[in-house]
Amino acid sequence: MRILIDARFTRTDQHDGISRFGASLIEAVARRADVAMLISDDRQLALLPPVPHVKVTSPLSPRELFIAAQVNRLRPDVMFCPMQTMGSWGRRYPLILTLHDLIYYEHPEPPGFLPAPVRVLWRLYHRAYWPQRVLLNRADVVATVSHTTRWLMSEKRLTRRPVRIVGNAPQGGREPRPAAAGAEKTLLYMGSFMPYKNVETVIAGMGHLADYELHLLSRISPARRAELESLVPAGARVVFHGGVSEEDYESLLRRTTALVSLSRSEGYGLPLVEAMSLGTPVVASDIPIFREVGGAGASYVDPDSPADFAAAVRALEAPGAWEAASAEARAQAATFSWDASAEALLAAAREAIDSHARRSRRR
Repeated sequence: MRILIDARFTRTDQHDGISRFGASLIEAVARRADVAMLISDDRQLALLPPVPHVKVTSPLSPRELFIAAQVNRLRPDVMFCPMQTMGSWGRRYPLILTLHDLIYYEHPEPPGFLPAPVRVLWRLYHRAYWPQRVLLNRADVVATVSHTTRWLMSEKRLTRRPVRIVGNAPQGGREPRPAAAGAEKTLLYMGSFMPYKNVETVIAGMGHLADYELHLLSRISPARRAELESLVPAGARVVFHGGVSEEDYESLLRRTTALVSLSRSEGYGLPLVEAMSLGTPVVASDIPIFREVGGAGASYVDPDSPADFAAAVRALEAPGAWEAASAEARAQAATFSWDASAEALLAAAREAIDSHARRSRRR
């Protein structure tokens, strides 16, 4: 099977969630099938595995409407896109599109890195479900990363196509931290600072944790940083890193007491799995997707309660509690792997090929 994977959502400097998802799948699938990838910027190659590639137009270009003409010439057995926005008009190949979550219907603020015209279209797009249905129904198979999102897609009747789970996973080949080494009195947050991420409650909870230091690792705009700094309780210790390297992130994860996320909505929660794979306990908001991903490897709290958050951190101080939480985290993370995700994608690819062939015969 020759599978073409759209890698145009790969970042040029450091992975975000979508970028890592695509790159990790390419690497795992390439061990099992004949894989080539689409890029739109040569700098993306630094974050991608060494497989054959073709440079085409940007997914943010108006020419995306006609990308199928470029893909048709490559004659893939199947095309996989890690997003749902790939143009498909005039395609002559089986297509799998991916919908990660429905967050932006409830929280329509678009990511700040998008160009202004795209942000306007983003808001309009998420004012109703019918544009999503139009996009997804142009695929042969739709992928998503979790049972939670698949259930929401069914509830909103977003597609008539079969929906298959191709999940996220932690990076392989990393040894868990030794539980006997203990942990520093620090807490880590990795993720954006959009309002639905609810970093405000984490910061408020630090008022009950004066002996801990909260590290906010991700990039942040000056305006948003000033807004959050104004919320830091007296005596609390909060450090804004403004972005960290992969190496520094892993080093911090190996020393901290816990990774924390009180997000109100998520499509998956990759930082949770990354932390758990190293044996780092997690304190998370009690929402369905975190229950699915974190299982017994996380502690769950009311996202509206700074006191509950602080109490969950304090609970890890009980004799043997942190060590037990670390072991549970490692066990839960082991239920996810990129190899399993690659096998799921290849199964979806075979299904897409069969479905496309049946529709072609009917036409």
